[in-house]
Amino acid sequence: MVERKARIALAEDDVLLRAGLASLLERSGFEIVAQAGDGEELIAAVREHRPDVAIVDIRMPPAYETEGLDAAQVIRQEFPEIGILLLSAHVEVDQATELLAAGQRVGYLLKSRVTEVREFIETVERIAQGGSVVDPGLVQELLTARHKDDPLEGLTEREREVLTLMAEGRSNAGIANRLWITEGTVEKHVRSILARMQLPETEDDHRRVLAVITFLDNR
Repeated sequence: MVERKARIALAEDDVLLRAGLASLLERSGFEIVAQAGDGEELIAAVREHRPDVAIVDIRMPPAYETEGLDAAQVIRQEFPEIGILLLSAHVEVDQATELLAAGQRVGYLLKSRVTEVREFIETVERIAQGGSVVDPGLVQELLTARHKDDPLEGLTEREREVLTLMAEGRSNAGIANRLWITEGTVEKHVRSILARMQLPETEDDHRRVLAVITFLDNR
């Protein structure tokens, strides 16, 4: 049985970048079912084609503010089964927090990360398969932020490293390989992170990502 290609709707107002992303995704085995240059066009395309994943630039015409994010929120409300990958040229935490907190089939990636082709493709694949991914650059900014009631203040350096890799969507085995520790040690760190951040212990991937997102409300 031939595995079905993940179907992608791509929204990016920069025509050259959009064409480049579409070509890259097609060469990597995805099917591009729609391309859009603004939020309204994207919503219409998603309603027509029902893709597996919508890749959306946060800032699009006409005002280049949160049009892409607004469209993504409409898509999530109407089609919660569709994965959403937000792209941004800058770290824009506050605008994307609500959508990221939904947990499943959602990701946030800085456009600079797209040049790292393998990681970009892996991110799209993870979201298509129901996972969640937060850009490592965003995670690092959050980890180094200093706030009065920072929920991460009590984490050890190793726990912060584990949390960063969790947010990238890596499994316990993947974290263990990256940090040269055992899976059992990773599991202990994850339990400790969830406990320190007052998140319930669970096997669901989206709860792991919420460990990163939780403290955004305290910014």
